[in-house]
Amino acid sequence: MPGPRTLTGEDLPAIMTLKNAAGWNQTEQDWLNVIRLSRGGCFGIECDGTVVATTTAVCYADRLAWIGMVLTHPDYRGRGFARQLMERALDWVEAKGTAWIKLDATDMGRPLYSRLGFQDECPIERWSRPPGPAPAPLDLPPADLRSIAALDAEAFGADRSALLQVLAPLGTAAIDDEAYTMGRPGSKATHFGPLVSRSEKAARELLTWYLAAHGAETIYWDLLNSNTRAAALAREFGFTPLRHLVRMARPGRGGVAAFPHDDQLVFAIGGFEYG
Repeated sequence: MPGPRTLTGEDLPAIMTLKNAAGWNQTEQDWLNVIRLSRGGCFGIECDGTVVATTTAVCYADRLAWIGMVLTHPDYRGRGFARQLMERALDWVEAKGTAWIKLDATDMGRPLYSRLGFQDECPIERWSRPPGPAPAPLDLPPADLRSIAALDAEAFGADRSALLQVLAPLGTAAIDDEAYTMGRPGSKATHFGPLVSRSEKAARELLTWYLAAHGAETIYWDLLNSNTRAAALAREFGFTPLRHLVRMARPGRGGVAAFPHDDQLVFAIGGFEYG
């Protein structure tokens, strides 16, 4: 029985074949970013000469680890690969002394995560908008990463400066220190998010900015159901629910305090692989 091993950039061709078999939206650059951000926390199982299952863990200092890319090729399901990889990733995270661990669970993965100690936190959905009319171009300045880092940490609960630095070159805009957004290309649709804002007005302006540039493309928007203002904006601008998941969490070590975060500031998450 093959065991988990650490993934590197040399595995990208096999990983992309696996990702395409599942119909996921990540690009090769997305995977490369996760591998670099994880710093040794990406794991895979190789079978018949190729990578057939993956799991990744990105740590935000010692506050939080985010599990993502839990993927097994359809031809190799039912062999326990996902559990092996999850256990390997959790061992790696716990060895770092990380306080909390989170992930966004599909219906298929949720029973496994529950058995591994994760508990439901809140529903999360992917909404989609087909190509359509775009608003008039809106001129907004790019986000100053030093200015938005505190806002993002208040919303998310951990310092994601390294992630924001990786995503910023792919497209970003901000409204003073009140709100910022980013986006990136995907293999099936462009991905809108993260969007963190103190007001619905600023969130609407940033959404308009993004639609002006990408309205002619299919757009994915991942949002937390608890932020009803985000869902209302998505519906108003022609988005409809596409996938339903559940955000789950578990402590990474004993005796940790509740994890502080403010979902009402989060109008769009960074992605299921980042949080």
